Amino acid sequence: MQQVNLGMIGGGTVGSGVFHAWQKNGALLAARLGVKPVFRKIAVKSLNERRAYPIPRSLLTTDWQEVVNDPKIHIVIELVGGTGIARTMILAALAQGKTVVTANKALVSAHGEELFAAAAKHQANLYYEASVCGGIPIIKSLREGFVANRFPAIYGIVNGTCNYILTRMKLEGADFAAVLADAQKHGYAETPPDLDIDGHDAAHKTGILASLAHGFWVNPKKVYVEGIRHISALDIKFATQLGYTIKLLGIIKKAEGGQRNGGNNCRVQVSVYPTLIPDGHVLASVNDVFNAVFVRGDIVGDTLFYGRGAGKDATASAVWSDIADAALDLKNGTKLRLPPFVPHEVDGAVAPIEEVVTQYFVRFNVADKPGVLATVALIFGQSNIGISSIIQPEGHEAGSVPLIFMLHRAPHRDVLKALTIIKKLPSVKGPPVLLRVEHFE
Repeated sequence: MQQVNLGMIGGGTVGSGVFHAWQKNGALLAARLGVKPVFRKIAVKSLNERRAYPIPRSLLTTDWQEVVNDPKIHIVIELVGGTGIARTMILAALAQGKTVVTANKALVSAHGEELFAAAAKHQANLYYEASVCGGIPIIKSLREGFVANRFPAIYGIVNGTCNYILTRMKLEGADFAAVLADAQKHGYAETPPDLDIDGHDAAHKTGILASLAHGFWVNPKKVYVEGIRHISALDIKFATQLGYTIKLLGIIKKAEGGQRNGGNNCRVQVSVYPTLIPDGHVLASVNDVFNAVFVRGDIVGDTLFYGRGAGKDATASAVWSDIADAALDLKNGTKLRLPPFVPHEVDGAVAPIEEVVTQYFVRFNVADKPGVLATVALIFGQSNIGISSIIQPEGHEAGSVPLIFMLHRAPHRDVLKALTIIKKLPSVKGPPVLLRVEHFE
């Protein structure tokens, strides 16, 4: 049986998970592929560090260049993370024509265009299934399973930490700070948690999916990002009363009026923000640390991908999916059977958030006196923003009450202009909470 030699850089949580999966199912992989994968060398920070799964010391080195420069290694697996030295490692491996497998979402998001250009230049290949949603095979599905489709819309719950926090806030009626602290205590949130709760991790993944789906590379700086820090138990409560669940959602969809040139080129919304989802929609029931991606293809229709988006074993499964593809490419002499990225919407562009049209949930804290509701409603009306419903509950602290508006579809810039005026009213206490509503139409 033909043998393919593997070199791995990074032996931490994910790296040890990849090695453990090989120990457990290596024979099964060989039987299914007709190729025997064998680890030749693994570069780590320290030979003595504790690992989730043990790796024999005979395989270890502290010099990553021993992996990249070994002429007997066919596939280099990068599991270091970050956008610094990992970029150098991958470029060095590609320059030697080696196939690279990575789980590095931050690097692919920030430097994907450069990495894919380097792969093309050196007739190498770069696989990155594990960079988005861990064990969910969403990259492979977009690249291969749905190759005949355009994608009018993709919606993703792609950060398990935020989903865990929002799930507990809804089920327990707890405040954000308390749930975050408990999530950190149990290892579901990092310390500091900024990358997750401020939406940046989700933005990396959403940008990668948008690039694949629409065939132009999405600059991470063009992705509009909001996190969940400002979500309160009060917002969860009122959303529930209205029949909605709040989720941090990555949204990729054709901007209204953005289609050009017979459908080949377009403007696309690429955003990450907390979103009210109707309780009857399947994404509303995705709870705890689980991820889900809802894909709408123009031919296949609506599909859903669900599973664990992180963790050593789920991510290791995705890494092995890529190793298997790379091994079969080498076995059959078709190293570039599937290019890592194929541009096909040359004039595509990310639509600014100001142009995005959607529905809105707005919560104000206002003085409890006559005429306030009418004044706020009048300003929305003068801004050509329709109101679908209003909640003004009783029983709150003296002199101040929440006032909630559900708004009809409107451009983001119009809503912001109206809020700028409303915030200046003496009867409005503090900044409003603005959340968007998605009906998946």
